[in-house]
Amino acid sequence: MEEGIICQWSTFRSLLAILQWWAFNVTVIIINKWIFQKLDFKFPLSVSCIHFICSAIGGYVVIKVLKLKPLISVDPEDLWRRIFPMSFVFCINIVLGNVSLRYIPVSFMQTIKSFTPATTVALQWLVWRKYFDWRIWTSLIPIVGGILLTSITELSFNIYGFCAALFGCLATSTKTIFAESLLHGYKFDSINTVYYMAPFATMILAIPALLIEGYGVFEWLSTHSYPWSALVIIFSSGVLAFCLNFSIFYVIHSTTAVTFNVAGNLKVAIAVLVSWLIFRNPISYLNSVGCAVTLMGCTFYGYVRHMLSQQQPLPGTPRTPRTPRSMMELLPLVNHKLEDKV
Repeated sequence: MEEGIICQWSTFRSLLAILQWWAFNVTVIIINKWIFQKLDFKFPLSVSCIHFICSAIGGYVVIKVLKLKPLISVDPEDLWRRIFPMSFVFCINIVLGNVSLRYIPVSFMQTIKSFTPATTVALQWLVWRKYFDWRIWTSLIPIVGGILLTSITELSFNIYGFCAALFGCLATSTKTIFAESLLHGYKFDSINTVYYMAPFATMILAIPALLIEGYGVFEWLSTHSYPWSALVIIFSSGVLAFCLNFSIFYVIHSTTAVTFNVAGNLKVAIAVLVSWLIFRNPISYLNSVGCAVTLMGCTFYGYVRHMLSQQQPLPGTPRTPRTPRSMMELLPLVNHKLEDKV
């Protein structure tokens, strides 16, 4: 009886964790798109900088003030030698996500970001000469095919947004690969990741944002009908972006790797549906089919990776890069699902 109650509570906690993760993720994406489209605040560098500022403050409050998470100590030399390069890639990843939202619909942007598994495998194979099982390559076929179909049939196609989202996939893949070497020995969770990387990212982005978009932001403030209420929305998106990072910690600790993968792809589908209901961007039948194929491909890819990770390789057989096998290893070094911080 007691075991049944514990099992039910564990299932409920997992479901609750997934729902709050979905809520924060979809809300952040929709608000960012609203900022660019409805508020006419067309300054992705400034939006990203605001997000980093809010995340840096939030990380400090959670770790130093509220003490909800223990601080992972980092050698001072590693701050510049290892953390700073990761922060630079982290910064590029977030900026490209916001730039893509500036030009293309959420549905198209989210679908392209689902291309990340393919770019990760390709980079590891081309640059690092990693071996991959043939089943990994096969699982990438529907992802690539779905992206091609979606791109060809996208009615709101924009080359700038498309390139930003595509290079964002490369940045996400590079970030994930670099994390294995640059952060080797540090078991960072999502909150400690933000605590260390957000201040560096703010420092990296502040001057470019001021030089490139500063005049435009001041002009927007002087011409917008309700600038202060709009600024409240913009800074709220930064607070929610930090909350999203905080929510990732709980969903990973409450679910398995397979559940996390499936939930992540369902989250993309929800984001696409909600964005269409709000912004009513035109979506053709073939475009929706391409999006569905891509998401199913991502789910299949995650399943294949999980199955291969459970197999014991024959002696002398080259192995597919090991997937995380413990809950601690599953903690994201930098959120690889868009995707999740934009």
